[in-house]
Amino acid sequence: MNAAPRDLAVIGAGSAGFSAAITAADQGAQVLLIGSGTIGGTCVNVGCVPSKTLIRASETLHNARVATRFAGVMANAELTNWRRTIRQKDVLVSALRQSRYNDLLPAYSGITYREGFARLVAGGVEVDGTRIPTARIIIATGARPAVPAIPGIESVPYLTSTTALDLQELPGSLLVIGGGYIGAELAQMFARAGVEVTLVCRSRLLPETEPEIGAALRGYFEDEGITVVSGIAYRAILRTEEGVSLTVARDGQDVALDAAQVLVATGRTPNVEGLGLGEHGVALTPKGGIVVDDRMRTSKAGVYAAGDVTGRDQFVYMAAYGAKLAARNALNDDSLRYDNSAMPAIVFTDPQVASVGLTEAAARAAGHAVRVSTIGLDQVPRALAARDVRGLIKLVAEAGSGRLLGAHILAPEGSDSIQTAALAIRQGLTVNDLAETIFPYLTTVEGLKLAALAFDQDVNRLSCCAG
Repeated sequence: MNAAPRDLAVIGAGSAGFSAAITAADQGAQVLLIGSGTIGGTCVNVGCVPSKTLIRASETLHNARVATRFAGVMANAELTNWRRTIRQKDVLVSALRQSRYNDLLPAYSGITYREGFARLVAGGVEVDGTRIPTARIIIATGARPAVPAIPGIESVPYLTSTTALDLQELPGSLLVIGGGYIGAELAQMFARAGVEVTLVCRSRLLPETEPEIGAALRGYFEDEGITVVSGIAYRAILRTEEGVSLTVARDGQDVALDAAQVLVATGRTPNVEGLGLGEHGVALTPKGGIVVDDRMRTSKAGVYAAGDVTGRDQFVYMAAYGAKLAARNALNDDSLRYDNSAMPAIVFTDPQVASVGLTEAAARAAGHAVRVSTIGLDQVPRALAARDVRGLIKLVAEAGSGRLLGAHILAPEGSDSIQTAALAIRQGLTVNDLAETIFPYLTTVEGLKLAALAFDQDVNRLSCCAG
């Protein structure tokens, strides 16, 4: 059975798929958007939105506990009904899914939405037995939680980042496997909600960040009662009468870690099964992501891919950006290049981790001669006034030109400051440009100016706003 041809078929109806479809429709193309499962994809349904609202809920509990840092202030907050918190989260997710996805479809006459399982076929795509001719295809099927190869894991009722956000009752104790951004965020969230949390990771906490940031955050976690076990190898996991027991090897010895429940947060696996990629010559990376070049083209002519299914830059805004480029290239002779050199990345722990550009190690590995400036938050007036000096700011600059290569912030409000550094890197600004820019006083972002000044002077010897 055949259907009417389309200018473009987009497989996947998450943030990347919608971005591609809307971009193409705005150019006058007739687009077939194919969804399978809940419309909206990871971010709005099981990722960014639900996790960040629950993180903020548990942060409220923590803020009450530390209110005594201000003299004469005492606050109390109590978690009375986690089930109600989850229901409120679900209402938010449902509302955003409706307004940002379902309600958009009628606004674009050029988009035809179809539910079903899609695969590549000669001359187009097939959806549940119906063939739709098209010369251009964008695959945006996203990813799902990965499961580590730990002996015994298949017999353990483990949680993932998806199912953990739907727990109706909090466990007494939780073992979090994985020290990346998902593991770090959820470990702190559950700990602040009253769960006894142990986080285990093979290397270190947040291994892709600057070492100073990972080490500092680990200390803050431990201050909050989170046990962090790093530098280990996984031996086995098994179900026990009390819950689960994970055996790890550390310093030549096997150690058993027990908890009521276990949360697996060891990355994500691209959704490529059933698409017919192999038979149509679409190459995959060793980790299962679709290989794309800087124009978002796969190894098959006319087929593009964007978002988490490529296995790179797994942030919702990068998925939307890459999908927009893919759509424009598919319809306009592949003229645009993917550029992630000024890509901001946020970890919504507390303090927040915000980074853009190169780390010191990456800059040196790329052949740059670098200069580095690092200041503690105790040198930032905003942090002093807030009586919360947890964190640091680190800038990486090219030694000769002073061009900013990377900025890395660990601060309670760090996420709202990193975009200034992203713009500086995108525009090729130097640390002197940052130092000479007027910044508002008593803001976290002022720390970027102070870190820039610290390349050549002691900022502790400056008066307020003297920079």
